[in-house]
Amino acid sequence: MKKPMALNFHQIVALALLLIINLTSFGICQNDDDISSGASFIFGDSLVDAGNNNYLPTLSRANIAPNGIDFKASGGNPTGRYTNGKTIGDIVGEELGQTHYASPFLAPNTTGRAILHGVNYASGGGGIMNATGRIFVNRLSMDIQIDYYNITRKQIDKLLGASKAKEFIQKKSIFSITIGSNDFLNNYLLPVLSIPARITETPDAFVDDLINHLRGQLTRLYKLDARKFIIGNVGPIGCIPYQKTINQLSENECVELPNKLAIQYNARLMDLVQELNKNLKGATFVHANVYDLVMELITNYKKYGFISSSKACCGNGGQFAGIIPCGPTSSMCSDRDKHVFWDPYHPSEAANIIIAKQLLDGGKKYISPMNLRQLRDL
Repeated sequence: MKKPMALNFHQIVALALLLIINLTSFGICQNDDDISSGASFIFGDSLVDAGNNNYLPTLSRANIAPNGIDFKASGGNPTGRYTNGKTIGDIVGEELGQTHYASPFLAPNTTGRAILHGVNYASGGGGIMNATGRIFVNRLSMDIQIDYYNITRKQIDKLLGASKAKEFIQKKSIFSITIGSNDFLNNYLLPVLSIPARITETPDAFVDDLINHLRGQLTRLYKLDARKFIIGNVGPIGCIPYQKTINQLSENECVELPNKLAIQYNARLMDLVQELNKNLKGATFVHANVYDLVMELITNYKKYGFISSSKACCGNGGQFAGIIPCGPTSSMCSDRDKHVFWDPYHPSEAANIIIAKQLLDGGKKYISPMNLRQLRDL
């Protein structure tokens, strides 16, 4: 029997390097290069939910066709995103060079180093107030979303070590908050169910309540090392196909009260952003003027290549297909990139791309005091 050949020192080193290269290519042995582009931590509602509600017993879900029909990463299958393709959060992450979409916190594969690419905590029906969205039975409120981020934060400590984890969170991570619409649509303005609340609480008092809660929530994230924030205001919720349909409005009309409340809340939100920039040392809060941005798309839709800004591409019921949510039995337009709205409530991917572009590279009219590329590079 032949004796095994002895290897010299250089051959051993070469074999070891070859083994490391092979293990790395199979994802078994990873270094920190895979997190150099930073992470997105996404909080909010159905505008940015990437599938958390799939894992909840809830009436608010988008994991049914034809939702996601244009989402290339899933081959056109529904993922739980409330649109035909990518959300604003997906597009922003891509544009900022992140190699993976922030995965839903509740998804079983959101474990290990996957969380270093970012995590999405957003939930359809969720709001600033814990009572918001109770009509859907289950949803993740902003408080619960931050509870879940706290779990992620501890996991990052274990993955990177406390010192490196803190630096990664503070310098390489963007915290995106898109919330507030449901606090009006599915709380304060909820037909019939909200009447007792509106009798006991004025709009001013309700907006005060929202701002005070949000201040506490954002401060809590800051205490968990969040430093780079983008906070979206509430869009023109009186102009969505659902509101226009149930109120039997014409194409160019919007419902006055929801928009008035959104404008009132947005003014207070701008004050809050300025206050937090002043008081929370080392943090940068960027304000996204979603209201004016979406209103621009709705008003001047033809300028952006759309043929409709009032009718849902996927939906049923009434003049604007605005009553029944998008599902397998819905009528669906063939020119999905020509509609501002995908369903009775949510923008199409085409609209999301235009909105995201302004957030990434726009001027102070829509995003201030800086845009998202500038925030990333801080």
